[in-house]
Amino acid sequence: MQKDNILHQKSYAFAIRAVNLSRYLTKEKKEYVLSKQILRSGTSIGALVSESEFAQSHADFINKLTVSLKEANETKYWINLLHDTNFISETMYVSLLSDIKEIIGLLVSIIKKLKTKSKK
Repeated sequence: MQKDNILHQKSYAFAIRAVNLSRYLTKEKKEYVLSKQILRSGTSIGALVSESEFAQSHADFINKLTVSLKEANETKYWINLLHDTNFISETMYVSLLSDIKEIIGLLVSIIKKLKTKSKK
């Protein structure tokens, strides 16, 4: 993981949170389906960001980050669903939602800048 890249740092930290959340849901709440969904999408964000480092082209780089954005948006959906079905507390919800919104904002900003650059 690149220490100087904020997107890498935040997406990796969120992946750790997703793993811990999945563990909590299965052990404490005995919830197995949604826990796998949040684990998959929540860890995919950082994996795709990391994969983008070795993109084959500028277009491939943008594509990897765009797929990461889609995974982040899906993760936000699962967070909302877990909250609305009372699997996570309000405190957990607010914290997770804040983190995922920040990651989404970073990805949107980076993708927009990259697309603007490629048009010039």
